[in-house]
Amino acid sequence: MKLTDFQALTFDCYGTLIDWESGMIDGLRPLIERVGRGMSRNEILEAHARHESSQQKWTPEKRYSDLLQIVYKRLAEEWGVGVTREECVAYGESVKDWPAFADSAQALQYLKQHYRLIILSNVDNTSFSFSNKKLGVDFDAVYTAEDIGSYKPSDRNFNYMLEKLEALGVAKGRILHTAESMFHDHVPASRIGLKSCWIYRRHADEGFGATMHPGDLPKVDFRFDSLAAFAKAHAEELRGG
Repeated sequence: MKLTDFQALTFDCYGTLIDWESGMIDGLRPLIERVGRGMSRNEILEAHARHESSQQKWTPEKRYSDLLQIVYKRLAEEWGVGVTREECVAYGESVKDWPAFADSAQALQYLKQHYRLIILSNVDNTSFSFSNKKLGVDFDAVYTAEDIGSYKPSDRNFNYMLEKLEALGVAKGRILHTAESMFHDHVPASRIGLKSCWIYRRHADEGFGATMHPGDLPKVDFRFDSLAAFAKAHAEELRGG
């Protein structure tokens, strides 16, 4: 199997193209600074993952920016800190400020020359519009949780994407699902028979950060520690390297 075998790359966005963990930590800073004890970065992210995943399960129809407002409130309660409604709203709106990884835009511009690029994200459309500006490419299709009415890792999101891509002439066997999150992406992708590429952004860190523990790790077909490394490997394949 080669990278050049595929017609389309279906991307998770947050954690893969956008550095959501840095964005979360920055957005949570007003709350963190009022907690009366030190917390590690991973402790903060893991608490966020618990509340985010729970809220997505209970309110799958809620827009991501609105859902984050509730996550902020739940974290404040867990950590014993009082917060205002305005602070919760500000955190929900902070997605627009989350930075892209340094290699995302350039790598996407290269990959756009060789693949159809598709987003399958747990975000809302307004928030993604701000992130898209940081990524610097026009995606061939964008499927969000707001469009679908549920959140990954639900199979429903992947089946929606496959149905829409079939209508665009992209067969399931020509799709490479490209993502960081084992929990949100690689477990369901494996379950429904999609080929996958792990962009292991957290390779130098411990644990799963802002995503839940996935349980048994699924098989992935390719692994790179950055999107730049993926693009480099593709270019080497084309040169016969």
